[in-house]
Amino acid sequence: MKKLGILAVALLAQVTFAQTNRFVYQVTSKPDINNKSDIKTENAYLDISAEKSMFYSENRIKRDSVMKANFQSGGARGFNREQMDGLRTNISYSIEKNKKDQKIVYKDRLGRDQYSYEEDRPLNWKILSETTKIGDYKVQKAETEFGGRKWTAWFTTDLPYQDGPYKFNGLPGLVVKAEDSTGDYSFDLMKNYKISDFPEMVTFGTVMKVKRTDYVKQQEKYKTDPASFMNSQRGGGGISAPMRIGGGGNQNPADVRKRMEERAKEEAKRNSNPIELK
Repeated sequence: MKKLGILAVALLAQVTFAQTNRFVYQVTSKPDINNKSDIKTENAYLDISAEKSMFYSENRIKRDSVMKANFQSGGARGFNREQMDGLRTNISYSIEKNKKDQKIVYKDRLGRDQYSYEEDRPLNWKILSETTKIGDYKVQKAETEFGGRKWTAWFTTDLPYQDGPYKFNGLPGLVVKAEDSTGDYSFDLMKNYKISDFPEMVTFGTVMKVKRTDYVKQQEKYKTDPASFMNSQRGGGGISAPMRIGGGGNQNPADVRKRMEERAKEEAKRNSNPIELK
């Protein structure tokens, strides 16, 4: 009986350890350099397991679910424009941190295709002696420069994780709050709970692994010439003819593509103040 009791405790510990912990952050940003009064706020998830962590937008998962259902039905349902607009996100990327090899992999979409790169710049933190309390957690201050911005982070050792939102990691605790010196971007931990496993991340189009510097070049090209990405035939998740948009019947593929290009250009203007400036 004693051995069975020990085995039961060991199994319970394994199950508990295997669970994924979800940390919900409120992300505040000012993505338009010409309109700092336009403040965007949304939630993002940092899911952490023993092997890895994933950071991504809450709306990204919801939007992917809607799009997946539509593609599986052959586009027959059509997109509900109002529903899709309500699921817009300024966090189109996802970031995976591998605990074993300490690699950080960034993924985002440009046009039809998905791009993936491994972060090649280490975060060099300066840990300060200043402490305070944020919510239920005792936190300590740290500073770093990354991506052309100066960041202040507050981390806690109350939780057994050396992780944080976005690409932040390497501190002896979990980042509870991070904000850049201009106040353009901030991440604030709101709550956490356990989930059974990581959600499935839907991928449309081809996934291309590139170097970070090459991705930056492609990103700049996309901002100036989104049409070249829309017209690319590499991916398999693009516009097909005919396609129903918003339940408005069959649309001319050329007209659909033109509207997509116009939206891409407008989006580039609205995102003229990216989180990484260099």
